[in-house]
Amino acid sequence: MTDVACPAQAPHPANAADRHVPRQRSLRLRISLVLTALAAVFVLAGAALWVRDARVAIVEEITAAHRVAAQWLGVSARGTSSGDPAWSEARLLAHLAAVGRIRAHQLEARDAAGTLLYRSPPSTYKAGHDAPAWFARWLTPALPPLHIGAGSLTLSLQPDASRAIVDLWDDLSAAAARALLALAGLFAGCWLALDRALRPLDSVMAALDRTGRGRFDTRLPEHGPSELACLARAFNGMAARLDEAVAENVRLSHAQAVAQTLTERLEADRRAIARELHDELGQSITAVAALAGAIVQRSSTEPAIRQSAEVIRDVASRMHDDVRALLTRLRPPMPGPAPRQSLDDAVAGYLAVWQERHPGIQLATELFAGPQALPDDVTLAALRVVQESCTNIVRHAQADKARVRLLRSDAALTVEIADNGRGIQPAAGQPGFGLTGMRERIDALGGSLEIGSPAGGGTRIRASLPLPPTTATQAPESVAS
Repeated sequence: MTDVACPAQAPHPANAADRHVPRQRSLRLRISLVLTALAAVFVLAGAALWVRDARVAIVEEITAAHRVAAQWLGVSARGTSSGDPAWSEARLLAHLAAVGRIRAHQLEARDAAGTLLYRSPPSTYKAGHDAPAWFARWLTPALPPLHIGAGSLTLSLQPDASRAIVDLWDDLSAAAARALLALAGLFAGCWLALDRALRPLDSVMAALDRTGRGRFDTRLPEHGPSELACLARAFNGMAARLDEAVAENVRLSHAQAVAQTLTERLEADRRAIARELHDELGQSITAVAALAGAIVQRSSTEPAIRQSAEVIRDVASRMHDDVRALLTRLRPPMPGPAPRQSLDDAVAGYLAVWQERHPGIQLATELFAGPQALPDDVTLAALRVVQESCTNIVRHAQADKARVRLLRSDAALTVEIADNGRGIQPAAGQPGFGLTGMRERIDALGGSLEIGSPAGGGTRIRASLPLPPTTATQAPESVAS
């Protein structure tokens, strides 16, 4: 009988230390051994009861024979002691020799000096064959010898249960041999029956092995015994859910890859636009402002031309401020030669410029992202959420109050922008590009975005961005919201 080996599996580095682990006994072997051991316990219990009853029977048999022999010897001894010539001592010894062995007893006759005059012959039943000494000591009844006086002779009657014990030993040995054969047959029968009953588990193990290798389309037939049918249904349901989960993970990975690609392209476009604004439009505006200043200086005698030149210079100055504001939105905070700019500083700098341009909106800030620099993608995503939300407040909210909050916990960064404007307005057609880009950027980082209208009115945008463990461990103490 050999143990059942599990299906071969692909090696795994984490399991390299398990190569020398001894194989466990198979379920077939363990159940067969347990059933055989239980049967052996019952056999031993039955044998113990049988031996106990046999010992009682031997005691009763020897006691009865002892009583009969004692009565017979008593009668003979009384005749010799009474001086009856028919029962002289010589006649008694001759009578005892003629009788021979008394059943289950040993008889001896000794004179007054203790000289042995007669001893009954040994039993011829199974002569030379005795039970083991320990077995004989265990079962021999404790009956004392009987001494009877017959004139000057002393007759000693000693009980002898050796032949009955030999019979019991032989019967017990034969029964033990038959019991061992029966136990061996029971073990073999249990093994074969369990091997046949558990054979469908081989297909289950093979299916589990294929599933472990990534074959989630593996299915088991749902027929056979009810237990195996239930196991097959449970396995098929698990495999189906795993297949769906893998397909969903693939879809999400693809969606995140697409969102990441779009985000990267969007950032590349932003940087390109920022370069064009700075290099082309910025220089052109600077040139226009310089020309207008030159005209102002040379047209002191012509008020109309001078006034027009001053207007052009003022408009160019405002255009220059607008270009700088656009550059602030388009370019993310970049790491400098010194410590990298924190998110709080980047958002505070942007909001300062935004507040100067829109003094009619009362702005409140709660910036608690911490002094430590966050990963570039998290910082950029949070800054874009703030920029896009503030732009929407100016364009669509018609609000006079706004609040920007940055909260950092152990595992995530929360960005919240709220206003008291007219709230979310249903728009025809597709949603705006700003909200779509915002959602794609957050999805690419595995975060979440909530856009809604609080009970008091207005709009609230809340984005949650997960932080890597190395960053989360550096987070400051939690700030009550």
